[in-house]
Amino acid sequence: MKKKAEKILSFLNAIEPLKCIARHSWCSNGRHESVPEHTWRMALMAILLEDEFPEIDIKKVLAMCIIHDIGEINGDIPAFQKDENDDLNEILELKKVIEVLPHEIESKIISLQKEFNSCQTPEAKLANALDKLEAIIQHNEADISTWDDIEYDLNLTYGQAYTDYHPFLKILRGLIKQATINKIQLHCK
Repeated sequence: MKKKAEKILSFLNAIEPLKCIARHSWCSNGRHESVPEHTWRMALMAILLEDEFPEIDIKKVLAMCIIHDIGEINGDIPAFQKDENDDLNEILELKKVIEVLPHEIESKIISLQKEFNSCQTPEAKLANALDKLEAIIQHNEADISTWDDIEYDLNLTYGQAYTDYHPFLKILRGLIKQATINKIQLHCK
């Protein structure tokens, strides 16, 4: 039991730098959002939406929300700049950082990451939708001067393919899109 605890502590120490990794998004106070701040709010969103998805395993969705960006331990790449090599590198980084864990936990995390990436199960579909929605919400909360030119159009459609499958997510995405439109219109006045 002590050995397992030591391995878990070693992993927790190894991922501490993730708290320092700035994402592309900015916070409303003018600083970059961190990776854990993004995953925390995704998890909060999952809890808030649980009643809309009675058929899902919320614990699995929460786990996917928390672990899906561990592979960004060496940096975040904005979604509009990512390619297959970046996704592969994130998986390699994930495997590298979790190898200190007991095998059964390591296997569980790898399985969750694969499920998230495949976006086939109800849990993975919801976690992916939350990933996209949270990113747009954060962009809307940041000062528009932090937006890249591509984001004016991208934020209007980003994640829509991940939310159209469920009525509640579709409504939520519509509200977020309207907030984006309002922000752009206010900025362009």
